[in-house]
Amino acid sequence: MTRLTQVAGNEAVTPASNESGISTDFTQVIRSINQQQNIAADLMTAVDTGQSDDVVGAMVASQKASLSFSMLMEVRNKVLSGIDDVMRMSL
Repeated sequence: MTRLTQVAGNEAVTPASNESGISTDFTQVIRSINQQQNIAADLMTAVDTGQSDDVVGAMVASQKASLSFSMLMEVRNKVLSGIDDVMRMSL
């Protein structure tokens, strides 16, 4: 469980290479958020089954994953709104 806690605390999203485009960046962010959610689920399962007493750590990881997902949805909505605005422009 300490490995999961260490991984949950050291999340950083950085571009993998100099050839990164927006789709590569979004893919990397989505994978990072998915990893955060998996770690939070593992920590919650460990608390539920009695393998760990770190309820606070599990809740923090869960809230962190939830906040990351909410932020991703807001960014997605802004990007889609921008695309709609560009599509409505007259030439």
